[in-house]
Amino acid sequence: MDILKNRLQKKIDQKTKPIGALGQLETIALQIGLIQDTEKPTIQSPAIIVFAGDHGIAATGLVNPYPQSVTAQMVLNFIEGGAAINVFTRLNAIELYVVDAGVNIDFDSMIDSSIDTTRFIQAKQSMGTNNYLEINAMNNQQVVQAIEAGKKIINEIVLKGTNCIGFGEMGIGNSAAAALIMSAITQLPIEECTGRGTGVNDEQLAVKIKTLKTVYSKHQLNESAQEPYQLLSKVGGYEIAMMTGAYLAAFNNRMVIVVDGFIATAALLLSHQIEPNILQNCIFAHTSGEQGHQKMLHYLGVTPLLNLGMRLGEGTGSAIAIPIIRSAVAFLNEMASFEQAAVSSKSVY
Repeated sequence: MDILKNRLQKKIDQKTKPIGALGQLETIALQIGLIQDTEKPTIQSPAIIVFAGDHGIAATGLVNPYPQSVTAQMVLNFIEGGAAINVFTRLNAIELYVVDAGVNIDFDSMIDSSIDTTRFIQAKQSMGTNNYLEINAMNNQQVVQAIEAGKKIINEIVLKGTNCIGFGEMGIGNSAAAALIMSAITQLPIEECTGRGTGVNDEQLAVKIKTLKTVYSKHQLNESAQEPYQLLSKVGGYEIAMMTGAYLAAFNNRMVIVVDGFIATAALLLSHQIEPNILQNCIFAHTSGEQGHQKMLHYLGVTPLLNLGMRLGEGTGSAIAIPIIRSAVAFLNEMASFEQAAVSSKSVY
């Protein structure tokens, strides 16, 4: 690995530019070369998978301003091509898959027969999780099954030639689950991990924080920090569990992993507990505008590519970052060296 790293760095430094002049693009090019074990890395058929699931807590309205039904409505919007993630993936030639991980609706009776559903993956584990204010969100078997389902989806997509993947999510109430997971793993107080999600006002935010403190205490989450399966069982969501498995399979398949925002990074925290080396494959798309995401990135010791104040989810940050990643690979493979261009590296620069 050190030999390849040195060769890649030499190749980067010999391009017709001052050393380091392409900034993070140089870091990305080096990283992708190491992931793919080659001096000529490629980005092939990049894809984003949006995992959707409902949360039992959402029925109470304590952590979410929008009703639970919005999850299913937005999934239909994804399938019909009308959401932000559809716009960005179309623009940037990225494949988009939508997964029903555990939405509280039967989509068979909802989807118009004229709509193309070839990239809609029905992997429903249940009609949403339990209300974790009362009982565990999922049982242990459901957690394992969801994680394995996420792995299976990735393994099938790899067979189609995809080597670069990003994950998005949809689930009313899932920023609350992500905040609980973040707090348990990072040991930061709930207040520092909890944001406005889909747009709660100050009064609703206070109720959300109070509710999550009650949940944290009830499930003794401070004792679950190093046990990701147990943490998912207590307060997770099917889309978060499935994403956790997808991260692990992407790492095992030596894929370039583009990490999106707050909820996607919460799932990565869980994957990182299981496989600490996973960060080697991760490129962090952006800093979310959601409270807590910057602290997550600091905890992981990583630097994101963009800071656009986004907090939409859906994998939108990853969709915008993938063209930058392509640019890094392109300069490495296509830019001339000083020798090839007959340019003096001393007199010109």
